[in-house]
Amino acid sequence: MADTVQTAEAAVVTRSKVGWTLLSVTRIALGFYFLWAFLDKLLGLGYSVCRTVAEDGTFTIDAFCERAWVNGGSVTEGYLVYGGNVNSPFHEFFVNLGAERWTDWPFMLGLAGVGVALMLGIGTKIGAWSAGLMLFFMYLTQMPTVTNPILDEHLIYILAIAAIVLVEKERQSVGLGRWWRSLPVVQKNGWLV
Repeated sequence: MADTVQTAEAAVVTRSKVGWTLLSVTRIALGFYFLWAFLDKLLGLGYSVCRTVAEDGTFTIDAFCERAWVNGGSVTEGYLVYGGNVNSPFHEFFVNLGAERWTDWPFMLGLAGVGVALMLGIGTKIGAWSAGLMLFFMYLTQMPTVTNPILDEHLIYILAIAAIVLVEKERQSVGLGRWWRSLPVVQKNGWLV
């Protein structure tokens, strides 16, 4: 009887190809979110770096400006020193951290690594842990949040990424995950999944 129930449940799960595909597309979209942040900060494409907003709300974009990382700008300073919530109990810690130039390297490598891992569907376990850590620190800079006393988008992204990576370990509809998990080095080292 138990085998019949498990077989029926498995049949229902595997029939939802659209659901599996949407799960993979959501993973790819979240990966692009990280990869775009990396590219924008690297080159100064005008979305979070190299955009100047006037008092009337209009803005100008000076792509590849001096604030771009490729031109020597500090990408963590802008967010941690000027972008955090001054009421956060961690504000002073992050302001001091943002003033340190070494923080640019792990932040930028993290953005690029998480973006590539989630978009390709390889190394997603490391990508999920890295994304979770980065997003949790970003959440701490924004406490207390403006629109909700507890939740904000950073925590929701953490939950979504973790859920997708855990579910897609069984079956990945779009991406290189099946091929990646078949490699002997990945099979020997589960943390590389």
